[in-house]
Amino acid sequence: MSVGGGGGGAHAAIPHNNIIAFGLVGGLVGIYAAYFLVDMLGEYMSFLGALGAICGIVWGAAAVRRVANYGLGTGVPSIGMLALGMGVVAATFGLAVGGVAGPVIAVIFAAIIGLVIGVLANKVLKMGIPIMEQSMTEIAAAGTITIIGLSTSMVGTFLFDEVMTGVITTGHIAVIFIAGGLAILHPFNANLGADEKQDRTLACAFEKGGIAMIVAGIVATIMPLASGALTILVGLAVWYVGFSAFYKRVKRDAYMITGSGLLPSKEELE
Repeated sequence: MSVGGGGGGAHAAIPHNNIIAFGLVGGLVGIYAAYFLVDMLGEYMSFLGALGAICGIVWGAAAVRRVANYGLGTGVPSIGMLALGMGVVAATFGLAVGGVAGPVIAVIFAAIIGLVIGVLANKVLKMGIPIMEQSMTEIAAAGTITIIGLSTSMVGTFLFDEVMTGVITTGHIAVIFIAGGLAILHPFNANLGADEKQDRTLACAFEKGGIAMIVAGIVATIMPLASGALTILVGLAVWYVGFSAFYKRVKRDAYMITGSGLLPSKEELE
């Protein structure tokens, strides 16, 4: 593994427990709000599912940041894909057996899967990362929330039959896998280094969540129980706010660069 951090705990201005609460509670609230409000008010409320997914994305990116700071560099993309892989398994199981309680069951099942993988990574593979078990548990749960939230925004519900028909069998699950996985893994990869800061990394995650929401809205335009147009518009707003915050922090943290002109030609060197 290449070095992706300082080999120790990542400095955090925002307490990680606050981010866990934001991702878990905010994610489930967004998912359930979309489910119930679509029935009550119409398909226009389906965008709330994607907002719940963004909560999960920010949480997942924060968990990736913490564990990757112990020295994972090339492992960061693997963790992002693992998050969505665990999420697909857990979401499918939870929604299939849980009915209205499906998202909660899926998150619990995901946490169990993540914990087992974390234990195997530390005890069997001997990775020796102190927070591996907790981080894998969080990443799996965050990935599950991301998948269910984006699925809900696409089809207007999280009930298994509709998700199976509108998301999985159509292949749109691949869109969720790619957009959600990148949103979770990319922020730390984009900001890693000695000057990596939590607020800049999480602003990048928020911005990538906006892109995932836009993609979900594009898919939702062909679904009868979801509003693609409103999801796209809200996603654009989220992206703009997130990108503005990210760019502001990039300028804050960037070193001064002095232009040195073009490289000398071969003739000049001779």
